[in-house]
Amino acid sequence: MPPSPPLNLDAQRAALRDVPDFPKPGIVFKDITPLLSDPRHFRALTAAFVEALAGEPIDKVAGIDARGFLFGAWLAEALGCGFVPVRKKGKLPWKSVSRAYELEYGTAEVELHQDAVQEGERVVLIDDLLATGGTAAAAAALIQELGGQLAALAFVIELGFLEGRQKLPPAPVVSLLRY
Repeated sequence: MPPSPPLNLDAQRAALRDVPDFPKPGIVFKDITPLLSDPRHFRALTAAFVEALAGEPIDKVAGIDARGFLFGAWLAEALGCGFVPVRKKGKLPWKSVSRAYELEYGTAEVELHQDAVQEGERVVLIDDLLATGGTAAAAAALIQELGGQLAALAFVIELGFLEGRQKLPPAPVVSLLRY
């Protein structure tokens, strides 16, 4: 595998696709699929997460359904730790804990298996986007409910104007592309 190129924020931003009025009128969706389809961009983003988290003791990476799975599984492999899926309500096959939250365009609920995180484990929570903060705050609350400690919260994109960071619990936040 070729080495990861350095993160070029201008190149990453240029590769994003804005989709107006998705999932509803008035919202401009930041589509990361062009970044994922180009291995240079994908490697650069994942390498940037590894670099930002270097030196942190991490036991698990929790990826938020569904795009957080893409970065979370790779990050867990790169860090040599376990991966935990944070799923949408009704998608986990075993005993779980759940938390409802509000989105910028509706409401939803996330779940974690009851045994996904053990007492005292240090967990990085990762997703593609931090917008209003509801999804990440709910997922973080589940990790903490199970006894986990948030080592960091990580996002490819942060929409700073929506102030989602203010809803997050105290922990380092890594955002690669800020708008």
